[in-house]
Amino acid sequence: MITRTRLAAGACALLAALAAGMAFPAGASAGEPTGEDAPKVDLVLDVSGSMRTRDIDGGTRMAAAKQAFNEVLDATPEEVQLGIRTLGADYPGDDRKTGCKDTAQLYPVGPLDRTEAKTAVATLAPTGWTPIGPALLKAADDLDGGDGSKRIVLISDGEDTCAPLDPCEVAREIAAKGIGLTIDTLGLVPNTKMRQQLSCIAEATGGTYTSVEHTDELTDKVNQLVDRAADPVVTPVATEGADACAKAPTLKSGLYTDREEFGQQRWYRVDVEPGQELRASVSVGADRAVNPSYGVLLRAVTLHGREIVRGEAAGNGRTDVLSTGLRYPKAESDEDDAAAEAVCLQVTNSFSVASGVKTTPGLPLELTVDVVDGPGDSDDVAAFGLGRGWWLLGLLVLVGFVAGLLWGWLSRWRFAIWRTN
Repeated sequence: MITRTRLAAGACALLAALAAGMAFPAGASAGEPTGEDAPKVDLVLDVSGSMRTRDIDGGTRMAAAKQAFNEVLDATPEEVQLGIRTLGADYPGDDRKTGCKDTAQLYPVGPLDRTEAKTAVATLAPTGWTPIGPALLKAADDLDGGDGSKRIVLISDGEDTCAPLDPCEVAREIAAKGIGLTIDTLGLVPNTKMRQQLSCIAEATGGTYTSVEHTDELTDKVNQLVDRAADPVVTPVATEGADACAKAPTLKSGLYTDREEFGQQRWYRVDVEPGQELRASVSVGADRAVNPSYGVLLRAVTLHGREIVRGEAAGNGRTDVLSTGLRYPKAESDEDDAAAEAVCLQVTNSFSVASGVKTTPGLPLELTVDVVDGPGDSDDVAAFGLGRGWWLLGLLVLVGFVAGLLWGWLSRWRFAIWRTN
């Protein structure tokens, strides 16, 4: 059992490393990490009156948010400077003008004192309005300065109540400043209108929107976003795929962004030298309401249209981003001057929307391309998916065989002694 457990853990670690290698190439020349300042995160929490609703795991939305924040504060990496801003936490009255100014910095962005931050969160009680737009403007100021990554994580259970200041326009205004700030949004027990607004806010800055209906989901997602802030800042390079392989742009190793219409094909080209391996992955985001049941297909094809390898993924409406990837090792050539092979990458999606939902611009697409040195020795090549694990499998078979022989001999010897006696 112990051996099986270790083998399973090793296999999981290998798969995780492989997936990480495909998703985040080490040798990217486009979209290089930039900035050495400490990453900054501002958690913006909706503390409006509706947060007292009891519909998350039998408790209030506010209780779920507090529990999630306490766990997130314990898990925040030391290098991350974290702050907490509230909206709707202080003014309980009916004056709209005053309520729409109700946003405050609960804990300043900086080195984290976990005890102090938890104490501040414990004092919160659902109170007032939902001024999302003003809170985002203030949060952007909280993160001003420095070249490190900047991320706002907005957690709300309703749409903004302070129009005409549209939070979607506020997010676009923040993005237009070019300060490299990303806004991720999480909707607690969402409705259609709230989902549309929070999705629009996230889309404007290249962030993500996630629907949350349980406390553990909230904790996991906020932890993931805070951890992501500690990753090196990578700026994707905008590109425009073609509608056919012959017209496709040639890409180097790197991270690229594009837009893809619903049901459309996008083509890109990558040159692969003999002895190299192409690793590619693609993610397509649903930045608006889409019909359930959708898929993404990534194919590597020759210039003559022959499929080399493919990767595909399907979704059922539970996730807002769908990803898949592929690997193609090109064999070594006996010729010293062998030409590189032009490999065409085709990205296709099967997302669809209900009538009345805008289909333009297309869905956001992120493409990772990495061309690395391929396996040099025969023992580097995976054999039936086991690779170098073959020797371990052989050892286990041998040990099992010897143990079986010894156990059989011992059983027969004990039986013979028993008969003698």
